[in-house]
Amino acid sequence: MTDNETRPQDAEMEAELAGVPEDLKDTAGPDAELTALRESLEVAKQDVLYAKAETQNVRRRLEKDIADARAYAATGFARDILSVADNLARALETIPADLREDDKFKNLVTGLEATGREIEKVFGNHGITRIAAKGMPLDPHQHQAMMEVPSAEHEPGTVIQELQAGYTIKDRLLRPAMVVVAKKPD
Repeated sequence: MTDNETRPQDAEMEAELAGVPEDLKDTAGPDAELTALRESLEVAKQDVLYAKAETQNVRRRLEKDIADARAYAATGFARDILSVADNLARALETIPADLREDDKFKNLVTGLEATGREIEKVFGNHGITRIAAKGMPLDPHQHQAMMEVPSAEHEPGTVIQELQAGYTIKDRLLRPAMVVVAKKPD
């Protein structure tokens, strides 16, 4: 065989090295070429592992986003309906006791109270809960202090009156409770 003729083994090696970058090929012989191929394989394995991990992370993020979208989809509607519930509660509070006992208004009051209970039931079914306020220490994550009133009877920073009820949906704040907070008397 002459130098111009190629042996079958050389052709196979050339085919294997076709995918190896030129900077990894070494003219020192088959051992160096084999080492270069192994390094190239390790780099490719790492790239595949990183791609798998990234795909898994993207999938987890999407699953979380979908779960959040399902859990909090009604947030805008719930905020809007809170004002209806507030107005119903105010209407019930303003009915004097003597009208509650009057036969003409008794059915009306009973109907309004039943509607209020139904709204509370629907809120509960959708994970909307009322925030406890009165008698609790002020929590800036759940309460919005509207006024401070000097009080010797209550600890400073304690909620003494609720002006408007606050609500959460699942674990997120829907609307803070508007409250009056006690402060040290002057």
